[in-house]
Amino acid sequence: MTERFAVADMRLALLERMHPAITRWNRLEGRPRTHDFERALRAEVRDALWMLSRQWQMGEFQGNDAGSPMLARAAIDVARIDRYHAGDETAAPLLAGVPLDALVERRPVPLRSGSQYLSLDLRLVVGRRWLKMLAASEAAAGGLSGDYRDAYRTAYRIALPDPADPDHAPVAAHPEAWQQASAVGGGRAMDGLGLLEHAVAPGGAFADGVGAAAPDRPILETLGAHLAAWFGDLILQPAATGDDAWQPSRLEYRFGLSAPEGAGEVVLEAEEYARGGLDWYAVDRAADGSRPADPPVARERVVHTFVPASVVFEGMPATRWWSFEDRRTNFGDVRPDTTDLAKLLLMEFALVFANDWFVLPFDLDVGGVAEVQGIAVTNVFGERTWVTPAPIEPGGSLARWSAYAITPAGPTPAVGAGAAPEHGLLLLPTAPKVQEGPPIEEVALIRDEIANMVWGVEQRVPLPSGEARPGSEAARQTLAFFERLAAEAVEAAGGVVPGAPPEFAAPIRYQIQTTVPEHWIPFIPVHVPGSNRETQLRRAALPRILADGTHVAVAPRTSLLGAIRPYLIHEEEVPRSGAHVRQAYRRARWYGGAVVTWLGARKQVGRGEGSSGLRFDSLTTPERGPSAGP
Repeated sequence: MTERFAVADMRLALLERMHPAITRWNRLEGRPRTHDFERALRAEVRDALWMLSRQWQMGEFQGNDAGSPMLARAAIDVARIDRYHAGDETAAPLLAGVPLDALVERRPVPLRSGSQYLSLDLRLVVGRRWLKMLAASEAAAGGLSGDYRDAYRTAYRIALPDPADPDHAPVAAHPEAWQQASAVGGGRAMDGLGLLEHAVAPGGAFADGVGAAAPDRPILETLGAHLAAWFGDLILQPAATGDDAWQPSRLEYRFGLSAPEGAGEVVLEAEEYARGGLDWYAVDRAADGSRPADPPVARERVVHTFVPASVVFEGMPATRWWSFEDRRTNFGDVRPDTTDLAKLLLMEFALVFANDWFVLPFDLDVGGVAEVQGIAVTNVFGERTWVTPAPIEPGGSLARWSAYAITPAGPTPAVGAGAAPEHGLLLLPTAPKVQEGPPIEEVALIRDEIANMVWGVEQRVPLPSGEARPGSEAARQTLAFFERLAAEAVEAAGGVVPGAPPEFAAPIRYQIQTTVPEHWIPFIPVHVPGSNRETQLRRAALPRILADGTHVAVAPRTSLLGAIRPYLIHEEEVPRSGAHVRQAYRRARWYGGAVVTWLGARKQVGRGEGSSGLRFDSLTTPERGPSAGP
């Protein structure tokens, strides 16, 4: 039986097909006996010697930095910022519960321009609030004994605009402002800000002018204090004179901060902050001060223990064998030039030392200067290393390079000399997100080489109603208002213009100067006292001729160009590219959900020079007949 199937010559048997057969294939399939595939998906490798051989073959055993950190302890000193000052004022305790950008950028809300009221919308809001407080007090037990709402509406009423009075031009010249003022004027609504202005004035009180009974006066004063506190929380404004960090001569903010450190303090100064987005780069380290009246305060030492985590980024080479890498970011395809040092350093970091960087997470509270004194790192071999910040000394090779470091104030020292930047990390107590509304005021400062002047063009001006309008539109409406008054004066005089010159007989007319739109405010150069060559730009004014022949100066309608006399701007603040300044309401949410609203300004680079069309000493062809315009 065995010899029957024995093949003596296998080659001959295959060629002559002496033993035909049928081949059948069977598929071997696994028969899982459990629902858990965790172990099957591990793809375990049990040949450890083969893995060690591959590591030896690739030279992995030749490395001397194979110890990865597994534990770290960091010692960090923190100095808390607790004082603030605006401009050159004396430092005061930092206002709690308010973001620093709101504290710095806050500006007073313009409530009046000369004798003309502004912000009618705010006046009505405050007035309605006061009337509701009166109604609630009258209905409550132990409250007011009488109804004073009509008395307050009469005593603090909105003045009705007179379309024939030149002094009411800011209201009567604009249809929307005239309509709103007429709708609420004459005692129909109450001027709440007028009440606050009267009460905070010397000798003023909330109970004045309404015939309040003696028992009701203390109640009205208490309600008035609540109203003032409510309005203070509604819009954050400078508390007193000198608390405004805005420097009109520089069109920038200037402020300082300080934090205690031993017997002295860490002083931070911001000389030129104007573009929004307040952060660490806006301040510099100034000369340290001292607090002789305060006890020495040491920095707060914080020790934190954590597990380091490897840095991971797109395109990072895989650190394990037999792992697939995605090609979304391929640093190996970067082809730098031999002189492109930045790309070469990037490739070396990403491809060679990618797994040598670790993240040590640590949460810091805002409002302090934190300095890492050292980090104790323990690796997987049990070795412990004390890591300190890289030395940055004056005159050293690293004296001019720093990241997130506070540079010293004053002129920048030359390379290899001067003071070194600080190691500390500054976290200012600023809001992470600030919402900005439409601009209430907008001014463009431009140079006019033809007229040899600088102009402050009011591109957006506030109306008394609280709304904002383009400056050119407001100027045209104001000019039309005075032209109407002049035409009515001519008609009342029987067609005779007061002070009009006789008819022109010459074919040409000598004109001293041409006209300029009223929203163009001139700035002329003036000599700085005590200096030989330094000049500044001083705000001037163009004349406006009224119907009776008198002249008045055209005043600016924005608080950015007005409210200061004399108003001087440093000449270097208006370069050839010009400057653009806008003022708008801003809103942010702070800790605990508190909402902070303030009026802030921001300066940006302008769009170049401009021309006002102003010309002097020109000859023109006169119009026949008497002039009917102002």
